[in-house]
Amino acid sequence: MPESPARTAARILIETESVLFRPDDPFTFTSGRKSPVYVDCRRLISFPEARSTLMAMMADQIRGAVDVKTIDAVAGGETAGIPFAAWIADRLALPMIYIRKKPKGFGRNARIEGVIREGDTIVLIEDLATDGGSKLSFIDGIREAGAECAHTFVVFHYGIFPDGIKKLNDAGVELHGLTTWWDVLECAEKEKFFDKPTIEKVAVFLEDPDAWTPG
Repeated sequence: MPESPARTAARILIETESVLFRPDDPFTFTSGRKSPVYVDCRRLISFPEARSTLMAMMADQIRGAVDVKTIDAVAGGETAGIPFAAWIADRLALPMIYIRKKPKGFGRNARIEGVIREGDTIVLIEDLATDGGSKLSFIDGIREAGAECAHTFVVFHYGIFPDGIKKLNDAGVELHGLTTWWDVLECAEKEKFFDKPTIEKVAVFLEDPDAWTPG
């Protein structure tokens, strides 16, 4: 049986060391949240074969979810989403734009670079999604420009913060991810990328991240 895209993506992230398990020395996010796991999809830009495989799978995912003929442009969010949006735009032969986190404050004071027109249909491409907050900000930027955005595609979706999915759904946006922490955990366990105690400690976090504490 062919390997699923989710499993392939999970293996690529592990092999490129784009996902890290560190339950005994947890990471600290900007929110202050402690986490035994961390994902850095920015590393993927340095792995041509890996990123090509991932972008081929994402392009297929987009074709399966959206009629590409109805898409006017592919958008990337500043900064991590920009290279992924560029690769996808190239694969789908579509225009590309990118969205700043806020207007640059000089010149045209633009928040969106590239050509975007009122009524355009845009798909947002990002590297990953945690709770969906940054996606909503970028989507607001697209909509403020008079365009429409109902889909966002990411390489990695945490898959452990249902409130984030609800917020996106409430805003009329569907989130699509190639792989999640659950896929990574299953791949790591079955293929013995990490030892069993590490897997078990990480599983405790994934099952209830809000209650998790180091130790």
